[in-house]
Amino acid sequence: MLGPLASLKVLDFSTLLPGPFASLLLADMGAEVLRIESPTRMDLLRVLPPHDQGVSASHAYLNRNKRSLALDLKQPEALEVIKQLLQDHDIVLEQFRPGVMDRLGLGYEALKAINPKLIYVSITGYGQTGPYKDRAGHDINYLALAGLASYTGRADSGPVPLGMQVADVAGGSLHGVIGLLAAVIARQQTGQGQHLDVSMTDCAFSLNAMVGAGYLACDVEPGREEQMLNGGSFYDYYRSRDGRWLSVGSLEPVFMLQLCTALGRPELAAQGLSPEPARQQALKEALKVEFEKYDFAELCELFAGVDACVEPVLSLGEAVRHPQLKARELVTEVPRGDGSTQAQIACPLKFSDGLPEPRHIGAGLGEHTDQVLGELGFSVERIEELRRARVVV
Repeated sequence: MLGPLASLKVLDFSTLLPGPFASLLLADMGAEVLRIESPTRMDLLRVLPPHDQGVSASHAYLNRNKRSLALDLKQPEALEVIKQLLQDHDIVLEQFRPGVMDRLGLGYEALKAINPKLIYVSITGYGQTGPYKDRAGHDINYLALAGLASYTGRADSGPVPLGMQVADVAGGSLHGVIGLLAAVIARQQTGQGQHLDVSMTDCAFSLNAMVGAGYLACDVEPGREEQMLNGGSFYDYYRSRDGRWLSVGSLEPVFMLQLCTALGRPELAAQGLSPEPARQQALKEALKVEFEKYDFAELCELFAGVDACVEPVLSLGEAVRHPQLKARELVTEVPRGDGSTQAQIACPLKFSDGLPEPRHIGAGLGEHTDQVLGELGFSVERIEELRRARVVV
């Protein structure tokens, strides 16, 4: 099976999380992804713990199904290799600060001259323009500048670091893939490629979907625990008697009634419909008392058969074993290359025609160098010359 994106051939210059997660999705859907890696500057994902059989689990997952070509882009011979690859690789994904690829001779205009159909995706923290374009940053910084952190967290203790990288993944990776595929469709109509400028801060800012609309249209500034969905209402997490947590999202009247009835307090349901902050806080306090009468297991059993939008907060290990996630086959076994396999998160996209089986975990640095150069017509002798000159590894 080839997969729906089997016609795409991608040169991936990215490292860390945003670009690699984007190209992982592409590779899982059948695109041919070739990582262009520096032989002198190690990608931090290759050493990030924990390790499985000496390989970073994060690297093995984020770079599965991709080939690796170790190439020193600062050497002139490397540019010749890239130019040859561009004859049939018509998508470039990069994550350097603005101007870096230009200085290497690999900017959009330079590569577009070689292949006018080139789709060139640049994922950066702040974008290719603006006063912050050259500024360093990480996920927590992008969320802060985008306004998301201002109404996330608790009123008395402030914002909290999120457990996953929202700006990196929801901002950079997913928007990068959306834009890339939109550019592919446009190229089918026009025959021309284009440059996509994906700013993680911009995309995180766009995630202010409801509160952003409220502020811009009505000048309502959101605050922590002031909105219906950020702790300002009963919509929240509640602790069990033994210190575990459950999520309560019983917003609609039918679900609120189910919630309160299951807890033996049906009279509380009317408070859930009130927009008054005081009544919402009173309901919240009442629910806290009721939840703390039960142990976690008792609450899980109580709500298992009740359609009230109440679910337990699971550890990752519990989530992996949950019957819903198991039924959706969200864990897959990926070949290591030595005959064994490694358990990894599966591609979450479900196609009626299916997707190709995972081919291999993240490749070793330069694992496919000889193979890729051989496909370009390089002789064994020439490859060895480049290796001695440390152009490739």
